[in-house]
Amino acid sequence: MEASVILPILKKKLAFLSGGKDRRSGLILTIPLCLEQTSMDELSVTLDYLLSIPSEKCKARGFTVIVDGRKSQWNVVKTVVLMLQNVVPAEVSLVCVVKPDEFWDKKVTHFCFWKEKDRLGFEVILVSANKLTRYIEPCQLTEDFGGTLTYDHMDWLNKRLVFEKFTKESTSLLDELALINNGSDKGTQQEKERSIDLNFLPSVDPETVLQTGHELLSELQQRRFNGSDGGVSWSPMDDELLAQPQVMKLLDSLREQYTRYQEVCRQRSKRTQLEEIQQKVMQVVNWLEGPGSEQLRTQWGIGDSIRASQALQQKHEEIESQHSEWFAVYVELNQQIAALLNAGDEEDLVELKALQQQLSDVCYRQASQLEFRQNLLQAALEFHSVAQDLSQQLDGLLGMLCVDVAPADGASIQQTLKLLEEKLKSVDLGLQGLREKGQSLLDQISNQASWAYGKDVTIENKENVDHIQGVMEDMQLRKQRCEDMVDVRRLKMLQMVQLFKCEEDAAQAVEWLSELLDALLKTHIRLGDDTQETKVLLEKHRKFVDVAQSTYDYGRQLLQATVVLCQSLRCTSRSSGDTLPRLNRVWKQFTLTSEERVHRLETAVAFHSSAEKILQECPEQPEAINEMEQFDEIEAVGKSLLDRLTVPVVYPDGSEQYFGSPSDMASAAEHIREKMKLVSLKKQQLRQPEATTPES
Repeated sequence: MEASVILPILKKKLAFLSGGKDRRSGLILTIPLCLEQTSMDELSVTLDYLLSIPSEKCKARGFTVIVDGRKSQWNVVKTVVLMLQNVVPAEVSLVCVVKPDEFWDKKVTHFCFWKEKDRLGFEVILVSANKLTRYIEPCQLTEDFGGTLTYDHMDWLNKRLVFEKFTKESTSLLDELALINNGSDKGTQQEKERSIDLNFLPSVDPETVLQTGHELLSELQQRRFNGSDGGVSWSPMDDELLAQPQVMKLLDSLREQYTRYQEVCRQRSKRTQLEEIQQKVMQVVNWLEGPGSEQLRTQWGIGDSIRASQALQQKHEEIESQHSEWFAVYVELNQQIAALLNAGDEEDLVELKALQQQLSDVCYRQASQLEFRQNLLQAALEFHSVAQDLSQQLDGLLGMLCVDVAPADGASIQQTLKLLEEKLKSVDLGLQGLREKGQSLLDQISNQASWAYGKDVTIENKENVDHIQGVMEDMQLRKQRCEDMVDVRRLKMLQMVQLFKCEEDAAQAVEWLSELLDALLKTHIRLGDDTQETKVLLEKHRKFVDVAQSTYDYGRQLLQATVVLCQSLRCTSRSSGDTLPRLNRVWKQFTLTSEERVHRLETAVAFHSSAEKILQECPEQPEAINEMEQFDEIEAVGKSLLDRLTVPVVYPDGSEQYFGSPSDMASAAEHIREKMKLVSLKKQQLRQPEATTPES
């Protein structure tokens, strides 16, 4: 049964094989019932056709039939199920009747399919669409049942029609070709030719049938009826369900018979083809050895720039384009000769091989010359490209060296110096690359003599060699000049780095000296509780002053170094102009403050030593203290020291600074007053014996 015969029935989609499978790998047969009355005869015809497609092996796995009764009446559904018993009783393993949600509940009780299983020969279940996935995977169900499997019935039907048409045409063509080929195998050569004349053209074009078969096979292998060109797809079926094996078998038979048919046809035109090949071979050989070789003889230069090399390349491409046309003829002729060699008679082999060898020798020689010329021009273009890049790098480096350096700080100088070194390194690499490219180009030019195209190229090669060597020498001289300038610039920039470093260190020295001054004013406050402690403080202060002196000297040396560097660089320092006055000003303030600190400590030493000497005198030896002037002197020194503690340090600019905070000064003064009270008490004790002696 052919689909074209029952095409109107198949278009109604009364039943279809979607390609889905049940859990037993059996095919799913879907019968979508509709509101209109379904013709059981048409449905039976449809089922007969569909069940004729799968192989026996596929049928043996059984079918799962989905009867979609959601839009149909119960009696129609029941009729369809009972009809399956007569149409496909042995192949049906399960029938799933998709019921409406609330319509059949009462009527179903009057007819239970599961009780009829033995009589029907298969199991029937009633299930709603949303519960159909309990029995069949969603990926094997079409979208009508909530699945993800897409099925295009018209696309499947069109492909089926194509398959059956191809099967019919190919079978007919095979019979005709077999008749022609078998007739050519009988009788004498004259009989063969008469047989060929009588049956030379088949009723259909074999190429068209083969092309149709290949396209159909491609569809079966790649899309396997998976979808239309619009992108609609449906799941592939098993190989048993598809027509691929049958199509392949028909194609193989067609190719075999068509090959024999072509061989018969080729025998008639072999001699004519050989003569045509001889004529074309001589045309190719004559052009390649004549105009083609002359074109290459006129091309020998490599150009003196990128633009010139590109122009030569363009000219060479035009020459190659002309040669390509003849090379294409060579390829075609070579294929024809190879085909004749494979199928030719003994008397033709020698002549064909001689033609093939002559054609190959000329074409390979000319192709080698073209390739050599192309490689030479490409090497020249690369050489000029590297030379141009190197020239631009040298120009950039020279421009950088010609601009005076005016950096903001040492870090920017270091960055500029690093950039300068990187550019110089890039130039070194560029020059090395230029030498490599130049040497490679020179090597190729030296080999050009073997491809001289029948002429002496010594003079032309000398011009090319002189140009290449001249470019490399010029780049070497330019690089050497830049290196000399880089050495000078590097020295200058290193001196500038040192200058900035000296200025920064000098400013740091000023900061350190300011910090020492600040520490002197805020922390060097104590005057000591006795002579020993005060002397220790005095010694520490002297060491502190030595540190400050070293810091000041270090700053002066740095500033002197900046003057020398500025003279060497012929520039003015940015910061040494105000750093020196700042250094001198801070040092002057430190000196005054230190002198005041020394004076206070020395006064405190004198006070403590005198007071301790008085306080340590024994009261039983009043003759040791002959005069009260010592007590007056101690009191005067103490008062002077107390007064000095309240006086600030006055700097040359008129500013004033106190030692420590008022509470610190009050604490130091309190110690002095305490000792002065002890001295005063000692004085009173010494006076009492003098007062009592006259009375006694």
